[in-house]
Amino acid sequence: MSETSDPKGLAPRRAALRLVTGATDEARLLSELTPTLDTLPAGDRARALRLATDTLRALGRADRVLKPLLARRPPPGVRNALRLATVEIAQGAAPHGVVNAYVEIIGTTRHTAKFRGLVNAVLRKVGEGATQGWDSLPVPNLPKWLRRPLAEAWGDRAVQRMEHAHFHGAPLDLTAKGDPQALADSLGGTLLPSGSVRLADPGQVSALPGYAEGAWWVQDAAAAIPARLLGPQPGERILDLCAAPGGKTLQLAAAGADVTALDLSEARLARLAENLARCRLPARTEAADARSFDVGGWDAILLDAPCSATGTIRRHPDLPHAKDGAEFAGLIDLQADLLSHALTLLKPGGRLVYCTCSLLPDEGEAQIDAALAADPGLAVDPLPDWPWIEADWRSSEGGLRLRPDFWGDSGGMDGFYIATLRKRA
Repeated sequence: MSETSDPKGLAPRRAALRLVTGATDEARLLSELTPTLDTLPAGDRARALRLATDTLRALGRADRVLKPLLARRPPPGVRNALRLATVEIAQGAAPHGVVNAYVEIIGTTRHTAKFRGLVNAVLRKVGEGATQGWDSLPVPNLPKWLRRPLAEAWGDRAVQRMEHAHFHGAPLDLTAKGDPQALADSLGGTLLPSGSVRLADPGQVSALPGYAEGAWWVQDAAAAIPARLLGPQPGERILDLCAAPGGKTLQLAAAGADVTALDLSEARLARLAENLARCRLPARTEAADARSFDVGGWDAILLDAPCSATGTIRRHPDLPHAKDGAEFAGLIDLQADLLSHALTLLKPGGRLVYCTCSLLPDEGEAQIDAALAADPGLAVDPLPDWPWIEADWRSSEGGLRLRPDFWGDSGGMDGFYIATLRKRA
């Protein structure tokens, strides 16, 4: 649907409503839902996704505005339409157009048509000034199922800082195939101390200079650190376990290592292969369960284990709403199994970087403690003396604990745990 055939902007708003309702009321991640956007033009897809993610970040604020205007809680589709409209108006959209659009959207669905009058009345009040003071409203809290264990681990003040980071979202970070300073200069970005290039307002990623030539790939600054800690050397045989989406594989290949990238998902490996081809980097890919992969003798292994992904909420605000923590125990057992098996594939003296994009110690520090207790032949490699690694990032067992509020003044970073284990010769 072109912009001229949809002057009210109904298509992206309908799509955003499907996304928000899928996350909040159907326990589905946006990554599962975004294929439903494929029929939209690129601009509408981007608008729908942006509106959905902005609303998911601001649900707590929207609900504060709406609560005194509602006598009772409406059905999910209606409630989420009110939330989306409230966020749009709070962000400066013309109230009249927003109100009319959502009244029409609600009116064209059989199950919600009878709520047209409610939506019209409530949103007119929102547009008449209910969102005044929006920026001074409290930053939304994480849900209790996640906030409680994080507060136990890091303290309430730290969790508040993380919530601020989640609410403000994330800039775009790139890893350069070549000179990162030259890439930062060419894109008008900022070179971070860790070597990543940060763009505050990148626009369409595939239209940026150097994309088609494979000069860089998208990778959060924190996600780029595990491969740097592994320290790949030219010619080393390195196994990248659970490799997709592949940013770390690209880093290892760019360093000249002989890389095999293994992942359970053939579809995700296909996307990894596309990025390898775009960046003109060599690596073998293999679809297999890492727990049954039995080729040993590797110089180094990078294990980015499947995890709760609680460190990525800056980029994925749907996660706290679509999940409830019920899968954590299974993930923790899987991580332990993967780590135990991966260590058997190392040659004597080889090293393994274990990492998870999680904020939960059970998926990070506790896994390394357990591995060390089970095998006296293991040791944690000391962290490098890099000046940008701050003292409070270093964990007691020798790993690196990263959080969304670190580098908060410049956009933060994903939450990660990273440690390097070495198998004694």
